[in-house]
Amino acid sequence: MNEGIMEIMRRRHSVRQYLDKPIPRELRAQLDACAAELNREGGLNMQILYDEPECFNSRMAHYGKFENAKNYIALVGRKGDGLEERCGYYGEKLVLRAQELGLNTCWVALTHGKSKAVVAPGEREVIIISLGYGKTQGSPRKSKSAAEVSGASTDAPEWFRRGVEAALLAPTAVNQQKFRFELSGDRVTARAGLIGTCLKIDLGIVKCHFALAAGEENFTWA
Repeated sequence: MNEGIMEIMRRRHSVRQYLDKPIPRELRAQLDACAAELNREGGLNMQILYDEPECFNSRMAHYGKFENAKNYIALVGRKGDGLEERCGYYGEKLVLRAQELGLNTCWVALTHGKSKAVVAPGEREVIIISLGYGKTQGSPRKSKSAAEVSGASTDAPEWFRRGVEAALLAPTAVNQQKFRFELSGDRVTARAGLIGTCLKIDLGIVKCHFALAAGEENFTWA
């Protein structure tokens, strides 16, 4: 990514209303290449579907106040432990790349119809992400403090505090922010909450933000 990663995270907000404007071919090529690379890295089958309005032409999508949502990312992978967290982690990497390219996104768990992703036997579609040019850039939402989601003290390494700050910029279902980071030496533990929705997906998303901002060379996951 060319821009500072923290700035991309700060600019990215959930957007549900889009312009009736197609994503140009050159941007599609860059997104598709990024998705292919992340699929190889994460063992997933993420698919980007363009010019496909039917998924959001449903009662649930109208309830979710989606407008002109004609492109989306389907997070698909083989069933098994860790799938939801990996979808969150690598899906958010693709979201941040889309933001860098001037596009807007929104993680969508329930308020959509049937997607047209190809789901092979043994695979599962976990969640989708709407994609396009937003009518607005969205707006920030209320956030917890670093102390509420971590054991970050004033003498914690700067990379850890930066990682926690980035995690607080991550999208989570209904803005629940039910996660916690702890540091022991150079080992970081990330835990999801016990009660809530999409908690494992959220954990993957916040771990993505943490790792990108903290620098993976500075720590290992416990």
